[in-house]
Amino acid sequence: MWTVHLISSEDVVLEGISIINDRKMPNTDGVVVDACCRVSITDCVIDTADDGVVLKTSRGGDGAPIGECREIRVRGCKIISESCALKLGTESFADMTEILFEDCEIAHSNRALGLFSRDGGRLANVTFRRLKLECRETPEGFWGSGEAITATALDRRGTQAAGIIENVLFEDIDGLMEGAINLYADRPGMIRNVTLRRVDIRQQPGRFNACRYDVRPTKFDLAPSPDAAGRANAWVRGEDGKVIGLMPYPGGMPGVFASNVENLLLEDVNVSRPDPLPAGFHPEPIVILQDQTSVWS
Repeated sequence: MWTVHLISSEDVVLEGISIINDRKMPNTDGVVVDACCRVSITDCVIDTADDGVVLKTSRGGDGAPIGECREIRVRGCKIISESCALKLGTESFADMTEILFEDCEIAHSNRALGLFSRDGGRLANVTFRRLKLECRETPEGFWGSGEAITATALDRRGTQAAGIIENVLFEDIDGLMEGAINLYADRPGMIRNVTLRRVDIRQQPGRFNACRYDVRPTKFDLAPSPDAAGRANAWVRGEDGKVIGLMPYPGGMPGVFASNVENLLLEDVNVSRPDPLPAGFHPEPIVILQDQTSVWS
């Protein structure tokens, strides 16, 4: 049900198109760029229940990656998404490199900017620049909950280590979020060399007051077997009845949460928070954890 699905294509231009999907329908991604090179997406309007513009590197029927994603440019677009507006992954069997998102507006969305490494490909040299965003909480069945920025790296399959996320720049980002900025690596070395520069975000509680970070999809979401490309659903409940992959922030929700991220640089990062802090918020605006034990891989 993806609206525009580019596969193994080169030198593609999408300019000035509008995609208006039913926001109650699942799997209605706006533009999917799958194993493509030199793609330009400019001045487009995308309104959808699923991801807005998403880059993937899928694998073919023989199990081998169908190709890399390289030199992708997304400029001047307006995105509304119940999932992630501008995204890399989760299908990441081959590398995604030299990626630029700039001068876009993200409105009434769940997640704004996301990188998700699961399948062995490297996500590198990615820039998000001059972006305005508005992120709202959604029910727990949706991946994420109001995060301005999310980067997660964890193994989806025991036979394949997730690829590294590295050399990522978030620059001149401003807007509103009801979640947090989340950078989560399941073990040290999986995310490195990340810079947040001139980031100005207002954080406020959402209607669900979830205060949880989301590492989905995990190995528990594979369907019908670890060799399949799909997943059981957006969520799976454990024996305790809770959604697997939704985790409470240690000590409450901060403005920025980073776990096992190497060489993280924060330059002129401001998260404006309510005063007094709502229940479930961490007293510190920035929480950085290192050498955390692997949980999901």
